[in-house]
Amino acid sequence: MLEPRALADRIAEILDSKGAEDIQIIEVGHLTSIADFFVVASGRNVQFVHTLADDLEERLAEEDILPRRKEGKNGARWIVLDYAHVIVHIFHPEERQYYNIERLWQDGTNDEHFEGGN
Repeated sequence: MLEPRALADRIAEILDSKGAEDIQIIEVGHLTSIADFFVVASGRNVQFVHTLADDLEERLAEEDILPRRKEGKNGARWIVLDYAHVIVHIFHPEERQYYNIERLWQDGTNDEHFEGGN
């Protein structure tokens, strides 16, 4: 199993390679015990949000990394994949703007925009 930071980076790389938008890695371990990192990304529409989540799950499963829980796949406007130390949030743009979880979890030291190839 990858270390939490390496897993967050790997998740961001996979999402970027699939065309996810505005990928952010947020370190939250010093703020909560639920995870060390959040990876937050957006898909252009509901179908794409669902596709991003499916592709991420598939790619990580090939590396024997499976989510403990997953939520939101039915509506596909905000899908959460829980990989223990890293929780992935894949949003439809409207939900991301509305909930703005980045603002809730930032403390001024922990926000990082992923600079991928997309």
